[in-house]
Amino acid sequence: MKSMTNQNRLTSVFRYFLCAIMVFIIAVPLYISVMGGFKSLGQLRSAPISIPAPFLADQYIDLLTGAKGAFWTELGNSLLVGLGTVATVLIVGTFAAYALARIRFKLNSAIYLYFQLGLLFPLTVAILPLYLQLRTFGLLDKYLGVIVPQAAFGLPMMIMLLHGFIRHIPNELEEAAAMDGYGRFGFLFKIVAPLSTPILATVGVLTLVTSWNNFFTPLLVLNSQKRYTLPMGVMNFMGEHVADWNMILAFLTLAMVPAVVLYVVCQKYIVAGLTGGAIKG
Repeated sequence: MKSMTNQNRLTSVFRYFLCAIMVFIIAVPLYISVMGGFKSLGQLRSAPISIPAPFLADQYIDLLTGAKGAFWTELGNSLLVGLGTVATVLIVGTFAAYALARIRFKLNSAIYLYFQLGLLFPLTVAILPLYLQLRTFGLLDKYLGVIVPQAAFGLPMMIMLLHGFIRHIPNELEEAAAMDGYGRFGFLFKIVAPLSTPILATVGVLTLVTSWNNFFTPLLVLNSQKRYTLPMGVMNFMGEHVADWNMILAFLTLAMVPAVVLYVVCQKYIVAGLTGGAIKG
């Protein structure tokens, strides 16, 4: 018994040690980014880790007032692209997951496997065919040209989580809904969707954060500076030979705030959704 207690204590110490390492790895870059935005370029070069002395809010003020960069325009573009991606993933993914989970047909398993292979397919591998297809359909330098690829790469996770949940909803519940006059769409919208709220919220938040941080797809698609998203806005402060690093760090700090707040607020839904999808699947 004493041996088990010591073993549990060592396990707890090891877990806390790993957590402390992870917190350190995450917190140090955040600290440097936030504090660096309050420093002059000279202070940042001479003492990048120290606390600013004095605190200089000029970079944040210039960004928020529009004196430098186009923070608010890029924030609006990121919101438009992110919300469009989330809406596409949730709508298409819900219908696809429901069909694959509740409707039996010949290629059911093959189609589900095809979607799951998308989890193993990195965007960089599809760069050339993706660019050619977007050019063919006239989607270059358009928001839709960013939304569609992001949604396509977000669908596998959505379908995987929701499919496992829907598949284990009792058939008796669907039969009871049918007796009350609900067809397949009524069962989907009146019963399945409300029960799946944690999973839908999980996928929505993760998809929005992924879109918010995505630099590669907007870089590939967007040419007009007025359509730049937040990750691309950093390029406004980088020249060929010189980079305004204190302005870049201030910009990154402001760009992180909406995503971090959203994640913190929805954290319990994310945990519930991932757990629900894993257990039910």
